[in-house]
Amino acid sequence: MNKRIDSHQHFWKFDPVRDSWIDETMQNIQKDFLPEDLQPILKQNQFEGCVAVQASQSEEETHFLLDLASKNDFIKGVVGWIDLRNENIVERLQFFSNQKKLKGFRHVVQGEPDDFMFGAEFRRGIQALKAFDYTYDILIFERQLPAAINLVQDFPNQRFVIDHIAKPDIKSGSIDSWKKGIEEIAKYDNVWCKISGMVTEADWKNWKPEDLKPYLDVIFENFSIDKLMYGSDWPVLNVASDYNEVVKTLEDYITEFSIEDQNKIWFENANSFYNLNM
Repeated sequence: MNKRIDSHQHFWKFDPVRDSWIDETMQNIQKDFLPEDLQPILKQNQFEGCVAVQASQSEEETHFLLDLASKNDFIKGVVGWIDLRNENIVERLQFFSNQKKLKGFRHVVQGEPDDFMFGAEFRRGIQALKAFDYTYDILIFERQLPAAINLVQDFPNQRFVIDHIAKPDIKSGSIDSWKKGIEEIAKYDNVWCKISGMVTEADWKNWKPEDLKPYLDVIFENFSIDKLMYGSDWPVLNVASDYNEVVKTLEDYITEFSIEDQNKIWFENANSFYNLNM
């Protein structure tokens, strides 16, 4: 078994007000999820480490994740939150620049108006990331793909990764407009993609691996193997599945791939994208 890294998971101390997106339909994740909960699961699935990604939008969240990473060596990197629209963005980035495990930032754009990524303040923030060698995680619904395409086109030197394959509506089986967007955004050299968060876009109670296959086919047909990385989206995945099942679904899909290509998906691409130095 070669090295593995989980490029996308979350930690939180559950707060019903701050975390109001975790509603009554998600009761089994309305609780704390911390490193001691994840580590045995990673070990069981032969993962050496993970990248912790922000779930709430505050600098406190970034500090919280960095604190966990400082105390837990298996947390190899952090994707934090920063107010990219802040006029003092360079100053804020400078403030965090000595944090070696801080690798990049994410904004919950899926919760914003569809033209959010065209905003001048947001783009000024994106422009500022490159000087600090920070990455940016694109969290969107499929309808926001046109804006994301424009963004990656306008910032060719910025490294971007699409979270959760841009959240197609797997439950309904609709694929065409999402597929067009993926075909376009995959053309850009500065864009990577996480194979993550798919089960929560499917029918939570009744999904089967074959429901995911058409979407995985599109991703693998359009992105180079050097641009794809596995992410669990733990603990959110628990509303529809469990960690072992999500890992097995991807293992089965890529079982015929060369060992070299499998290593890229499980480890090397995330390691190089986020500069994890593993």
